[in-house]
Amino acid sequence: MSVRIGISPIAWQNDDLPDLTAGFTMEQALLEARQIGYTGVERGRRMPQDTDGLRQYLDANNIALCGGWCSGNLMGTSASDEIEAVRRQVYQFVALNAPCLVYAECSNTVQGQINTPVNDRPKLSRDEIRTYAAKLSELAKWMADQGMVLAYHHHMGSMIEDQDDIDWLMEGSSDAVTLLFDTGHLHFGGVDVMATLDKWGHRVRHVHFKDVRADVAAKIRAENRSFLDGVIAGAFTVPGDPQGCVDFQAVTDALAKSGYTGWIVVEAEQDPAKANPYEYSKLGYDHIVEICGKSGLTIDTRT
Repeated sequence: MSVRIGISPIAWQNDDLPDLTAGFTMEQALLEARQIGYTGVERGRRMPQDTDGLRQYLDANNIALCGGWCSGNLMGTSASDEIEAVRRQVYQFVALNAPCLVYAECSNTVQGQINTPVNDRPKLSRDEIRTYAAKLSELAKWMADQGMVLAYHHHMGSMIEDQDDIDWLMEGSSDAVTLLFDTGHLHFGGVDVMATLDKWGHRVRHVHFKDVRADVAAKIRAENRSFLDGVIAGAFTVPGDPQGCVDFQAVTDALAKSGYTGWIVVEAEQDPAKANPYEYSKLGYDHIVEICGKSGLTIDTRT
């Protein structure tokens, strides 16, 4: 079995906090990512948005498209309207051989509001989430018919954050709705990382390896601060950082046991003044290579 290792450019180019990474460019992100060994990158807003332009941009940097964010608005609209809203991105990702589209409901999220505590995120009932999951299943089926996977991103500050939210969404949706398994958001959200992988591993088609500085995350909760405050304060870090708390060897062992053969993507937004993007991204890459070797997973280095 083999996996591929990709990265989000967010350490160099933070779309939510652009001033934080103003001293870095997307070109630097891709150049350094390839120097480290990463063979895929998730789409960033500062990349070309048209399909031909993005293809040329990726080819010029010898790197593959390994997914990308899609801000969903399905709570307030119909599945058919949402299909029209995401159609262009889906077609683009199919054309560029991306493994999935990372979809998250953003119509009611507080994740991008720096003055809103992450604790004040929307919390829905089981019935409300199951109703949403039925519409999400329609969208995911349409995407599957086009040749694209919908990987749902549970995210801090959003309506799908904690254990109940994730379980209810997965229970209420069809298998066409797959789960983006993000270790950092799971831990920060108070979710049992390994139990969630055990329960929903058969629905996992995309993986984000993000570590958490538990003391920082706890302080953000206790002081009723925002998700973006947490990013700036250093709640997240990369695999291999001794300040992190996630057992990535256990996660990787479980992925290997489940037969996972997709992308493992490093995504760890930090203040580059405190955590140099190249150094931390290399730390993350090297750690993943090491633990994959111990788990019996080989690294596919094709771009």
